[in-house]
Amino acid sequence: MTTASTEETREPDLLYTRTEEELRAAVRSLIADRCDAPAVLARAESGTPYDPRLWTPLAAGIGAAGLLVPEELGGQGAGHREAAVVLEELGRGVVPAPYLTSAVVATETLLALPAQDGPVAGLLEDLATGRRVAVLAVPFSAGPFAAGPGAALPVGGPLGTPEGTVTGVADAPAADVLLVPAADGLYAVETGSDEVAVEPVVPLDLTRPLATVTLERSAGTRLADGVSSAAAVHRGLLAGAGLLASEQLGIAEWCLAETVRHTRERHQFNRPIGSFQALKHRMAHLWLEVVSARAAARNAADALATGSPDTPLAVAVAQAYCSKAAVRAAEECVQLHGGIGMTWEHPAHLYLKRAKADSLAYGTAGHHRASLAGLVELPAP
Repeated sequence: MTTASTEETREPDLLYTRTEEELRAAVRSLIADRCDAPAVLARAESGTPYDPRLWTPLAAGIGAAGLLVPEELGGQGAGHREAAVVLEELGRGVVPAPYLTSAVVATETLLALPAQDGPVAGLLEDLATGRRVAVLAVPFSAGPFAAGPGAALPVGGPLGTPEGTVTGVADAPAADVLLVPAADGLYAVETGSDEVAVEPVVPLDLTRPLATVTLERSAGTRLADGVSSAAAVHRGLLAGAGLLASEQLGIAEWCLAETVRHTRERHQFNRPIGSFQALKHRMAHLWLEVVSARAAARNAADALATGSPDTPLAVAVAQAYCSKAAVRAAEECVQLHGGIGMTWEHPAHLYLKRAKADSLAYGTAGHHRASLAGLVELPAP
């Protein structure tokens, strides 16, 4: 009789460790000090949402940008669970920072390449220390599964000089380096080159800029061949989708907490409106959705951290659920705040826009639900 290995019998750990809670406290304190709601609103209005005064201490001071990077490459040697905690807090504060795109998706793509030396190692060290920001040049809607939107990318050109146009690239205006997947491999292209045009477009979510990237036979550093590139991009998008669920969890948690606070303080008929049974029921139902979203997001982060064979399934479940939970929480927040929730001065609209934009990122909930059927070997009709 054989005994199952520890990896096969391991149960997911959804609880937060002391280290994770200490990291949460540090990130939350930094956000409260340098990126509170009035500051986010002001920067969103200005059209330049990113603040270097926040990114530098977050990425380098706290070391959040290097959580996924091994220590020998200049990182913290932590993992996806810790990065998920950071994203929860960034979602809770609807913080404008290229953390998901650079410190998670681009970093994970580079870590999935077979060669961790030369230009790859140098770029990873720069990303881990916050000196540079890298973005994977794919549409923000591109999902990790083959059927997802954006699976076929319009980038070609002669060997060493990728060319083409990619639309809807998140955080491209903030990037120093673009990781460009082409038919013959993965390239690192400097955004300051004359052959690279990054044209910002008007996004729904003003805290996460989008751009159209046009490459005209730009000179790039080839990091991997076509086969390795495809596997690395898949891994980067899978990590992005899995940890995006933690950002969506943070959005939902803030919306619930802010709605409960408001309904306790707002009085009608000489009573707090939160004491009305109809509103109690709505908030109780929302609380159940947030708790379930936390379980799904934590399961995805834990699966990514441990390299579980069920990682694609955990990611698909998390995105299928958390996308809708975040949107519902933000909608309820706006509605239960009444008139003030409809104003530009209140931050509720930022959370609704972030939740709506996130629901399309790295594959829609419908895309992930369709993928689930194949993952559990129950093809849909």
